[in-house]
Amino acid sequence: MALKLLAILIALALLGAIPQLARYRRFRWLSVVLKLLRHGLPGVILVVLLPALLAAAIGYSLNLSLAGVLWLVYAVVLLIWTLGPRELETDLESIFNAADETSRVAAAQVLKADPVAADLPWQAQALVGAGVTAALQRRFALLFWFFVLGPGAAIAYRLLRQCAAQTGIEAGLADSLRTKLGRLADALDWAPAHLMVLAMALVSNFDAVLGTWRRWHAQNGHAWFGFNADFLPAIASVGVNADVEAGDGYAEDLCDVPGELEDLGHILNRVLVVWLAFAALLVLGGWLT
Repeated sequence: MALKLLAILIALALLGAIPQLARYRRFRWLSVVLKLLRHGLPGVILVVLLPALLAAAIGYSLNLSLAGVLWLVYAVVLLIWTLGPRELETDLESIFNAADETSRVAAAQVLKADPVAADLPWQAQALVGAGVTAALQRRFALLFWFFVLGPGAAIAYRLLRQCAAQTGIEAGLADSLRTKLGRLADALDWAPAHLMVLAMALVSNFDAVLGTWRRWHAQNGHAWFGFNADFLPAIASVGVNADVEAGDGYAEDLCDVPGELEDLGHILNRVLVVWLAFAALLVLGGWLT
């Protein structure tokens, strides 16, 4: 567990210092393999499970040698490859640096979870919701499964997400199959999304965040155990708005879209710090026992 935390810290530090590393996240081979396997569900299962099992086997064998040093290097490389495939900070910067509103709206479309979904409007609530969902799928869910189950789980999550989104489109997967894969990936988002809510409550307005979470689930059609993260956008919007209203945010009003997106970025950074601190406590507790 300590090596997993160390691998996460090193990978995040390297990505922060050398953002160009994100350019090496290429999944074109995945679309080629899916085409060769004729687009079916058995092919998708094969292309997701085989690399995951191979990654887990390599990780297990490396962990038995040189006191885990080789495993650490392997885990850092795998995390750098599977986080993303785009960095949220880079996408937010492209929105902030756009020359005009038309360019900003175009730049904001990279936040969409599904490339074929309707275009995002230039509206704070919609973009904050898309941003927090992107953060969950690009970073937090993968870090959660890596920490809980190791490299195999991390690569399985990323490949599943790729098959459900851009790579699945390039490979010609049927919309119905991509929808099923997306639902499975959404189920894997459920636990990390709730941990994000808890951390968001700690770093933002506790009562507003948890109150919104309860009210959202109390509405008709919103099951407590729906095994998806549909509640997260509403909670993120409330958390960002609470920061603005309290004067703790970077936006001056609730209609300042770039300001609210900047607030979201800072809240997500604080959520990440809470996660890492909690993981460090788990490691410390393991050492003490």
